[in-house]
Amino acid sequence: MVKDQHILSLIKENPFISQQELSAKLGLSRSAVAGYISTLTKKGEILGRAYIVREESRITCIGGANIDRKSQTLKPIQYGTSNPATVRQSCGGISRNVAENLGRLGCQVSLITLIGDDQEGRWLLEETKRYGVDVSQCLAINLEKTGTYTSILNDTGEKILAVADMQIYDQFSIEFIEARWSHLASSHIIFADSNLPEETLTYLIKRCEKEQLTLWVNPVSAPKALRLPYNLQGIDLLIANREEAAALSQMEIETIEDCKKASEQIIQRGVKQIIVTLDGLGVFWSAHDGRQEYLLPIQTGILDRAGVEESLIGGVLFGMSHDESFEQAVRLGMAASAITLQTRDTNADLTAEQLYSLVENSFKNV
Repeated sequence: MVKDQHILSLIKENPFISQQELSAKLGLSRSAVAGYISTLTKKGEILGRAYIVREESRITCIGGANIDRKSQTLKPIQYGTSNPATVRQSCGGISRNVAENLGRLGCQVSLITLIGDDQEGRWLLEETKRYGVDVSQCLAINLEKTGTYTSILNDTGEKILAVADMQIYDQFSIEFIEARWSHLASSHIIFADSNLPEETLTYLIKRCEKEQLTLWVNPVSAPKALRLPYNLQGIDLLIANREEAAALSQMEIETIEDCKKASEQIIQRGVKQIIVTLDGLGVFWSAHDGRQEYLLPIQTGILDRAGVEESLIGGVLFGMSHDESFEQAVRLGMAASAITLQTRDTNADLTAEQLYSLVENSFKNV
């Protein structure tokens, strides 16, 4: 066994072992042991003092966390006049929502985001912590406002318009990422959304490729999808909706055949696998080795579409972190989104038992 791996195995056996003890066990000088530990720390195999060993199952979500304000009209929308509506406020943000879904499913998960040093930001993190999400790597910025996302839904729950105030994410700098790199590098899977600025997103993708870290990315929206570099090597899985996939492939997507062609173009740019969500028409996924599949949606009632994509992502991440096949993980994600469709909450009360039961009942003949 090479020295650094021997040191790592001894630390796993006793995370509180001293450098002097390691030196005696291995017949190395203390300075040599310190050098090996420094290298392991830079690789993300151990984290700082007390030798916190890499968490094999931890998922780290990096990106948006904001206040969601949702207005839904009580009757069909009439433009140019006032519409009676209900207004609700909740926690939001793609990465934050994914993290909460994972926390609800019992996964080990952490969130890296920026908030304002304000009451809304503090409330956002406290609510997120309630579901078991580690928020220790988040940063509150003085004199900045926590991001907000306001959506207008019609009486059937369809999103008609959304506006966002997310200027705080402009401060998602490369230096901010570097300061938290040990935490990122020690993750089983890194999930990022395109709320990160273009320069930072490109840095994250390239560094994950260089260090062979597993990275999943969600483009957030068609305009933000264009923040992704042309070379997408370093992204293990891209999860996009129809509009985002169309923006990345520069082609219209109206049919499943269009979806296949668009996915092929995106894979040619370096992505290993892609999932395209097709609103109420189901999910299409494709892999660089030629595997692909189109799945019809699980039939269910629809109360609200908010949070559906984040729940799908959470379900797929849950499946992959529990050693399921990719095919089964996608089905678990679809089950999570079907459950979320049946609630007016952005994040449904998901359980692993629910997901497996719905998959078993919905995909018997697939």
